[in-house]
Amino acid sequence: MSLQPENITAAPASSCNSAAAGPNEFTPEERAILLQLAHESILSALEHREISLTPPSPHFSEPRGAFTTIYFQRQLRGCVGYVLPVFSLYRTVAETARAAAFEDTRFSPVSLPEAPALEVSLSILSPLKAIHPEEIEIGVHGLVVADSGRRGLLLPQVPVEHHWDRLTFIEQTCHKAGLPRDAWQQGATLEAFTAEVFGDRETK
Repeated sequence: MSLQPENITAAPASSCNSAAAGPNEFTPEERAILLQLAHESILSALEHREISLTPPSPHFSEPRGAFTTIYFQRQLRGCVGYVLPVFSLYRTVAETARAAAFEDTRFSPVSLPEAPALEVSLSILSPLKAIHPEEIEIGVHGLVVADSGRRGLLLPQVPVEHHWDRLTFIEQTCHKAGLPRDAWQQGATLEAFTAEVFGDRETK
């Protein structure tokens, strides 16, 4: 498995530590499989061995964006993800887990003695869907604004952290794209997604 750092985004610590509301799409069994995959991906890299990235089910074959957050002794140790769907969900979890462990430049690479004590949290992003401004729910929807080759994305937890209302959230997403704050009123596309967040702590 080869990581492609240019396609991977390190998330701010505040976003990694926040849970976003979203519907439960994944069963407890599916959650357990994905969490185990994240751990196995990190351990296999430390042990210099390959693992299979073939999705075990059609659900895991769907292209999805996702973030993997890792903790050591309850402290953030890495948080990296794909904001847009690049690979199957199964491969995305494996790659972002390795990237969080070894490619997040805010932290030193995870060591083999640390691996058994790591805790993992996953944020699985839903597919993007066009949305009307009045349908946006703070704390539920993340946003993507795009126009003229520019794209900006903010995760669902960002407006909650900054106490933004709906209008400010839209304007700040436009700003993130390098567009005028009213670009959403001037033809820019507005899409939304949700994030389902779960981790080792919920399964213990």
